[in-house]
Amino acid sequence: MAELRDAAEGGAGGTFQNRLERDVVHEQVGTWLSHLEFGDLALVFGRIDTEPVLDGPDPTPDGERFYIGRVAVSDAHHEPVVVDWRAPVAESFYRATGVNPMGLRRRRHFASRGRTVLGIDDELFGSATAALDHGEIQGHGALIAALEESRSGKLSDIVGTIQAEQDVVIRSELPGIVVVQGGPGTGKTVVALHRAAYLLYSHRFPLADQGVLVVGPNRLFLSYIEQVLPSLGEAGVEIGVLGDLVPHTRVVGMDTDEVARVKGDPRMVDVVRKAVRDRERPLRETLRVPYGVQYLTVTPEESADIVRQARQRSRTHNAGRKHVEDLLYQRLHTTCRTDDDVATVRDRCRHDPLVREALERMWPVLTPAQLLNDLYGSRALLRLASTGRLRDDEWPRLFRPRVNFPADPVFTKHDVPVLDEALELLGPRPRHKDADGVRTYGHIVVDEAQDLSPMELRMLDRRSLSGSMTIVGDVAQATGAWPHDTWDDVLDHLPVRREPRRYELTTGYRLPGPIMDLASRVLRVAAPQLTPPTSVRHLGDAPVLTGTDDAGLDVEVVAAVRREVEQVGSGNVAVVVPGSMVDRVGAALESAGVDHGRATRQGLDRQVMVVPVGLVKGLELDSVVVVEPARILTEESRGAQALYVALTRSTKRLTVVYAGELPDVLEDPAPTLFPTG
Repeated sequence: MAELRDAAEGGAGGTFQNRLERDVVHEQVGTWLSHLEFGDLALVFGRIDTEPVLDGPDPTPDGERFYIGRVAVSDAHHEPVVVDWRAPVAESFYRATGVNPMGLRRRRHFASRGRTVLGIDDELFGSATAALDHGEIQGHGALIAALEESRSGKLSDIVGTIQAEQDVVIRSELPGIVVVQGGPGTGKTVVALHRAAYLLYSHRFPLADQGVLVVGPNRLFLSYIEQVLPSLGEAGVEIGVLGDLVPHTRVVGMDTDEVARVKGDPRMVDVVRKAVRDRERPLRETLRVPYGVQYLTVTPEESADIVRQARQRSRTHNAGRKHVEDLLYQRLHTTCRTDDDVATVRDRCRHDPLVREALERMWPVLTPAQLLNDLYGSRALLRLASTGRLRDDEWPRLFRPRVNFPADPVFTKHDVPVLDEALELLGPRPRHKDADGVRTYGHIVVDEAQDLSPMELRMLDRRSLSGSMTIVGDVAQATGAWPHDTWDDVLDHLPVRREPRRYELTTGYRLPGPIMDLASRVLRVAAPQLTPPTSVRHLGDAPVLTGTDDAGLDVEVVAAVRREVEQVGSGNVAVVVPGSMVDRVGAALESAGVDHGRATRQGLDRQVMVVPVGLVKGLELDSVVVVEPARILTEESRGAQALYVALTRSTKRLTVVYAGELPDVLEDPAPTLFPTG
């Protein structure tokens, strides 16, 4: 490949066609070479040996042997040396069991770090053990070794240890919606990312051109997962948050739950539609434009007719501006007492301040940010747009002071779907069609989908080219302003063009059994209809519950962090706190000389991180210290779900530090004292 790239460099000469072909080859070769940059990751992680085939058109009396790796590799004679993990022949590596060996007699897992092989895990079929016959876990040794590796602050792929129930999801067909319900530690996020890589491999055409989009809940989560797809040889997938999908918009922070509920409500579609229509207005008084020794005029009644005709002719607001201009100059021309034609009248009047003011009054060209800045900043406009659509106690929540400079407005995360609705109704500005356009995708992967509002789900529907989506999450972890308790509630707002395929991941790989047992007490409150995942690792350190009083809380938190750092060695430690305690806990650690960072500033780049409970969802850490569970229960709108999330982030150790009495929800059995809604 390197030689091919060198050959493609060539010289600067040749025809235009030669240079174009050289550039295309160079780009393709460079892309393939980048796919082979794995760093310390192993290229090969497994091998399968098939049973002999003695008859048929292609007998293999000694069986066949295939090495399974991240990408396919061939020798000089184009014979396969390594099989891509996504190839059909590799399916049995992930699916075979003692009951159904799928033609295998041996499956081998390599545990390695960099160029060093740490161990080999063999499974023999035909003489399979009872564990293989009755269990679902394959490559147990390699799996446990991978699970017990220290976390680096970045999510790792599971390509070498994918389990059968996960592989079924990954290799599910492209069309339609795949729904994946998975409890903590079941691998739903990495399964979704591996599915994106698999679909690009299996459906390179058309997905390479149509695009694949992965949507995460926040930027901390994106930084956490960013290495997974490149490690699988797929660097062309677009990864972002919903705010990245609306052009020319600055998004910072979040609204309160009561404001977010209004902005996420589907009734906002009609509010925005009315707000756009309210900017299409007739003139208040007759327009009189000097034209030589005469005046050209347009009456308010005539301007109302212009607005009416423009609405009929245009699908989007900004596209209607041209019709308004054409009709306005035609009206002005009818009052002209010279032989000048319409084009001449237009050329002479187009720069007149009175004409420009009239056009801005009747039909201004708007960006979504300009529309919402004006709407939110005017109680009169809000009342006008919301009457009959929002309650009298709802629309005032949208008000905020108007920003005087259109380039300056900063919006919240919950404004994004409202801005997107405005973008759909306004359409691209003239001469900005490429920059203002809405990009669509051949497949969309959505993580933590249980928290998305109807308006946010509408955004995804708008960007789905064919209705092909993978949505993953856990309804027991629904903590947003618009939580969904069933996946049917989510699907009601998505492009369901065929029957959705639903999967549930039931095996927990991340959480040790003792931690899952404690979290299960909260699950009985957070989502009593769900069964907790079955932990692969039944053994592990028991959670440590440390009670104190408020005066001693900081001391106990510092002591717990120091103890956990000592226990996990090079692993990471997250101090998960209620949002109101981030500064207090950070100050306590700093005063005690504990080197740490904050997830809101440094991501997960430090060994000890203070993480507000609202950002910890989806992450996995070696050790977790949960501070003040009672305050998490009372401060979060869905406290039981938030506490369940906090308790299920650790792969090894868990400590709970609390002041006063241990919350009843953590007692066994757990009474249902905290409502789920």
